[in-house]
Amino acid sequence: MPIEIKELHIKINVDEKTAASTNATSIDEAKIMRAVSESVEQAVHIDKRKKER
Repeated sequence: MPIEIKELHIKINVDEKTAASTNATSIDEAKIMRAVSESVEQAVHIDKRKKER
């Protein structure tokens, strides 16, 4: 029996560092946002493939 995912909740906890490491924080945030967007794209792609069947 197939499993249908109706909702996907993504929760991210980001610990803010001191003001001296703002450049590193922005790079980390960029990596996090890229990973989240790739995950969402993959979930949408999987959903489209299931609907085509």
